[in-house]
Amino acid sequence: MQIVYKYRSINSKERKHTIKKMSLAVVNETTVTTFVEDMKAFENCVKECFEMLDVDGDGVLSRSELREGFCKLMSLGHESSKKEKIDHLFDTIFDRFDEDQNGSIDPREFKCLIRELMFAMGRGFGNSPVLVALEIDSLLMKAVEHEFGQI
Repeated sequence: MQIVYKYRSINSKERKHTIKKMSLAVVNETTVTTFVEDMKAFENCVKECFEMLDVDGDGVLSRSELREGFCKLMSLGHESSKKEKIDHLFDTIFDRFDEDQNGSIDPREFKCLIRELMFAMGRGFGNSPVLVALEIDSLLMKAVEHEFGQI
């Protein structure tokens, strides 16, 4: 089931209305873990996401490139009231997965990051079915599509 979700965000003291396409889906831990454990499907998805975020095409993700796409990939909100918390979460995650501390995330580090975050989300869902609204391009949506044989 697809829904259109309208929300307000404040950007540079200017109000903007944004329309996003979202889908409702029922997920649980199995939805996520089955997707991550399917190496071919998961690696293809991670590669696609990495290439989408690597705006300058240099083969690594800078802090700003990762920050721009992170909320969308992980289905985190964009509300300004959450900005400080999301920024702190982002910085913690970036520092944890930038293993060589060179200020960028390479494809291997990105795969580890996404794998660990997806497993954490799956554990958070547990075995009970949970109804969630997902952005069409989010990794959780990819897991749902995988469950239904669409990827």
